Amino acid sequence: MTTFLTDSLPEPLRAIRTRSLFAMRLQVQKLQVIGDTPGAFRRIGVILGGSFEGDRLSGEVLEGGSDWQTVRSDGSTTLNVRLVLRTTDDALIGMTYQGVRHGPTDVMDRIEKGEVVDPASYYFRINPVFETASAKYDWINRTLAIGTGHRQANGPIYNVFEVL
Repeated sequence: MTTFLTDSLPEPLRAIRTRSLFAMRLQVQKLQVIGDTPGAFRRIGVILGGSFEGDRLSGEVLEGGSDWQTVRSDGSTTLNVRLVLRTTDDALIGMTYQGVRHGPTDVMDRIEKGEVVDPASYYFRINPVFETASAKYDWINRTLAIGTGHRQANGPIYNVFEVL
């Protein structure tokens, strides 16, 4: 009988537990296409605003964030996003995340044309981290999160989860 390393792991290490943190919708300006640079095909999405809503924090996404996207040779798009959240009680939270979006060529082509496709037909995941000076939301400074995304015509919508 073969014993795998995972069989000997303590129970807390065998699975990832999460809880809902918030859903977030972003409004993104038409992409600014820099084009084929020496490193990759680069484009930038300027964030015009948005909103987020959850049990422990809700509010608006402030204008001025950006998403520096890299379209890789395999057709995948990587994201590098920085934005600011303002809670309903006026606390400011910096949110950064990287992510990846990929899928079948025909699905990705439809997304690039601004069409809304079934989110189950492609992969879109992010890994947010946060920082704030707010004492009330200090707990988020030590929170690691993951999220699933769906690209809509005017920007993405995400469901973000705290990793427990």
